[in-house]
Amino acid sequence: MQTVKQTLQAALILLIRGYQIIISPLLGPRCRFYPSCSEYAIQAIKAHGLIKGGRLALRRISRCHPGNPGGHDPVPPPPNKK
Repeated sequence: MQTVKQTLQAALILLIRGYQIIISPLLGPRCRFYPSCSEYAIQAIKAHGLIKGGRLALRRISRCHPGNPGGHDPVPPPPNKK
């Protein structure tokens, strides 16, 4: 089961990296946040896993619009596991 999760996580990160390399340069800098929304998504997925990290990334992307001033918005640290 862990291998399936790791494979899905790696596939999603690969898709995001593809966006960063191929599509993002064509659109130019548009993100109002640091790190960029795509980098935030990668960091969130790595830190929190596919489900929670994906949810954090979607919330972040939904806030990236002209009405939001943006700024520094790091990924929250994962909770301590006992």
